[in-house]
Amino acid sequence: MKEINEHQKWLKNFYQSREWYELSPFVRMNFIAEEIGELARAVRAIEIGRDHPGESKKTPEQLDDNLHEELSDLLDQVLVLASKYNISGEELFKYSEHKLHKRFNF
Repeated sequence: MKEINEHQKWLKNFYQSREWYELSPFVRMNFIAEEIGELARAVRAIEIGRDHPGESKKTPEQLDDNLHEELSDLLDQVLVLASKYNISGEELFKYSEHKLHKRFNF
């Protein structure tokens, strides 16, 4: 299983090979917003369904696959943005846990 920092390095190399990494963090934020919208659509489809004439009804497996896709797309965009600021995925995990321990004495 690939560790978060390995995946982040792989993403950076992949994005550089496509000349996508050079886009500014400001532009990257727009991609994050787009992915949040796609994730919202995936969750809505699971939770309350979608009744859209241009879309076919999806199976539970297709809905689950789409949820995985959108969550991973969002995570990838966050990791690419973090790498632009030299922040590793592991640092983000540690920061999150530290913040919550401190805030909630957990």
